[in-house]
Amino acid sequence: MRRLVIVSLLVVVAAPCVYYSVIVVSALRVTPAIIAEALQSEQMTLELDDLTPRQLEILLKVQDPRFFEHKGVDLRTPGAGWTTLTQGLVKIHYFDPFKPGIAKIKQSLIARFALDPLVSKEDQLRLFINEAYLGAPDGDDIVGFAQGARVYFGKTFDELSEEEYIALVAMLIAPNSRNVRLQPKLNAERVLRIQRLLADECAPAGWSDVWLKGCMY
Repeated sequence: MRRLVIVSLLVVVAAPCVYYSVIVVSALRVTPAIIAEALQSEQMTLELDDLTPRQLEILLKVQDPRFFEHKGVDLRTPGAGWTTLTQGLVKIHYFDPFKPGIAKIKQSLIARFALDPLVSKEDQLRLFINEAYLGAPDGDDIVGFAQGARVYFGKTFDELSEEEYIALVAMLIAPNSRNVRLQPKLNAERVLRIQRLLADECAPAGWSDVWLKGCMY
């Protein structure tokens, strides 16, 4: 009886390990093709050089402060929250659709052991700025910063003012509930919080403070 209990416990422990190991191995196999296809798609309208150093600083300080240091997952930086840019790309390319819950474990493992090791940080950034979801104010999805600039401000990306660019970044956390067109007051409130963060007037109130409650005014 005791032996049966021990065997059962080993099975319970081993089964998830095997399951997630298979997921990682599968992701390692398919990632090169997935990313090569994405980088060659018509969606890639912006190059990384199209972002000014200031725009890159803003994006990373708000969305992923330790992007160039972490290995796909960041569980300790204030304001990092549950989703790095790398995990965001995993959500786009490996799930259809992504459902919160157990999928978060798969997302994190793929980001840490497949996408980040195989894809340069520069390519990750280029994918993100072209694939980030920015809401659907008229029923059609707005994807990427170039389309966001055109739809929300009637400008090309390089014509955006800093405040307009921040308004797009402010939408990333909740593309419809913080939408610059659908919810202009809530978007403007988040823009002010981000501006305070950028000016070093405040800091996130802990790792999970993706809403920047530490920057309320």
